[in-house]
Amino acid sequence: MIGRRNFGKALGMVTVSTAAASCGRTSDPSSASAAVQTRAPASEIDKTSRVPSFGVVGQIHAGELNIGYAETGPAHGPVVILLHGWPYDIHSYVEVAPLLAGHGYRVIVPYLRGYGTTTFLSGKTFRNAEQVVFAQDIIALMDVLRIERAVLGGFDWGSRAADIIAALWPRRCKALVSVSGYLITNRKAQQQPLPPTAEWAWWYQYYFSIARGELGLAKYRDDFAKLIWRNVSPTWHFSDATFNRTARAFDNPDYVPIVIHNYRWRLGLAPGDPRYDGLEAKLAEGPPVHVPTVTLDGALDPFTPTGNGAAYRSKFTGPYAHRTLQGVGHNVPQEAPEAFVRAVLDADRM
Repeated sequence: MIGRRNFGKALGMVTVSTAAASCGRTSDPSSASAAVQTRAPASEIDKTSRVPSFGVVGQIHAGELNIGYAETGPAHGPVVILLHGWPYDIHSYVEVAPLLAGHGYRVIVPYLRGYGTTTFLSGKTFRNAEQVVFAQDIIALMDVLRIERAVLGGFDWGSRAADIIAALWPRRCKALVSVSGYLITNRKAQQQPLPPTAEWAWWYQYYFSIARGELGLAKYRDDFAKLIWRNVSPTWHFSDATFNRTARAFDNPDYVPIVIHNYRWRLGLAPGDPRYDGLEAKLAEGPPVHVPTVTLDGALDPFTPTGNGAAYRSKFTGPYAHRTLQGVGHNVPQEAPEAFVRAVLDADRM
């Protein structure tokens, strides 16, 4: 494994040129520029702040989206797809990606719908953020990139999407790394109250259920994200440059609609797309995951269930390992990149 002392050398493999993208990929500068309207260009900020960056992001039409994604590592290596959550972006994996590339993996890190340079192909498309569509987006991306199987890793929204693919389309998932374990949402169970301390951690979900919350997110999106980062990762002392690098992803015009719909849908306060009712019915049954899996919990993450993974152990029926990371909060890949990389390697070798 590449240690931190070699990270600077490995990071040189991260920056990717769209011109070097494989046949069939498209560049859509208009959509990318529309997503970043109020901040300085990434290259300009990164030169002054000296924080690592993925540099140029590739763009490709996949399903109903034009997906922005970073890619590094050998073109013909085994594929790892890494998925971020809210309120984060692809840079949660800016240290993980070069380490995995150093092990020979082709690493792909896409912006989820509503983030960064990922945009809808049509202005008329329903800005749907129910859980299954994020998994469908990744399947569409794999199809257009001609990736039959990949190791999937994620946290937060990314864990949920990866879990869904592993459960519903296991032939597309070689192995799984899932932070916080089994995150497939049961909307019926979401109607039941939690103990007050657990409800407190979800305060923003309830705030977003009212019009005031939607207006608040639109007006204070950076303040929201920074507050969440500090609350759920109490020992992660990120710099302003690190935050600003990710905050550019929130300038996407669909960011607020996607975030609001996601949390309202979970609580049964907003409808999904009827086309996905059949898949959502399957997910409501809590399908098990049979592929090799490593689950990770940050010990300081307020969303980590008690019991050292016991709360969701029965959901993973294949080769399995669980690790609780001491001193780590919610954003595991950015707070503990080497532990995340080790989990990917171990899951793939199971």
